[in-house]
Amino acid sequence: MLDTVASRTAHRVAVRRAEHQVLDFPRIFDDPLSLRIIEPESLAKIRPGHVNRKQRLTKSFRAFMAVRSRWAEDELAKAVRQGIRQYLILGAGLDTFSCRNPYPDLHVYEVDHPATQAWKLERLAGAGIPIPPGVRFVPVHFERESLAEALAATAFRPDEPAFFAWLGVTPYLTDRAFEETMRFVAARPAGSGIAFDYAIPRTHLNPVETMALDALSLHVKNAGEPFQLFFEPAVMHARLLEMGFHSLEDLGRDQMNARYCAGRADGLRVKGNLARLVRAAI
Repeated sequence: MLDTVASRTAHRVAVRRAEHQVLDFPRIFDDPLSLRIIEPESLAKIRPGHVNRKQRLTKSFRAFMAVRSRWAEDELAKAVRQGIRQYLILGAGLDTFSCRNPYPDLHVYEVDHPATQAWKLERLAGAGIPIPPGVRFVPVHFERESLAEALAATAFRPDEPAFFAWLGVTPYLTDRAFEETMRFVAARPAGSGIAFDYAIPRTHLNPVETMALDALSLHVKNAGEPFQLFFEPAVMHARLLEMGFHSLEDLGRDQMNARYCAGRADGLRVKGNLARLVRAAI
């Protein structure tokens, strides 16, 4: 992405989370602040009971965004119960967890591209959403800067366990940036962990999924943020184990739907196997 331009895809993801609050019942993921942080013109287009062609096409994508966000916060809840007190949101975009944080003792670090983070702070101020005093904003360009060096200038405690969420980021990275960030996470003390998603290569997709991936790839490329990085599940698992992670949980479409979309009458489901969710422990 461009150095001085905020992420356009981050806003689109936030719009899907906001749409979920209005269009889907029961909600998989509750995020009332998502309706306030998105751009006003985007909010004005979200109308319950009005389903146009675009909304039908994006329903599965909206389901994935809701499931992914709910899953990451579910995994964080488990980590907090196990004693984690540091939470790092890598590539935070317009995620609102830091302003909804229900855990008084949890220190939250939002790590993101400088331009996107500056834009987010403007959106929070414009929407009148207060930032809790325990939140730290850490600007980092993952392709150029060390996460360790950026965090060294904050109150982050590298000698204490931490939990990381890295959603909607890895497909846009080079392999080197992915490797360096994951090895930083893997070097944290025992009890640490990470929840992230990754994209599946088109060679492992069926024809319908391939068409969907090609359309989405063109969409993000036109936004100046092309996909670069894909992993076969077996390759991803091998790399994580080699780095020192263990207790891997990898969710595909069927597992996501069974956990979060079962029994719904509105047809809200994740369709296709374009991406998977992984939770890995140290």
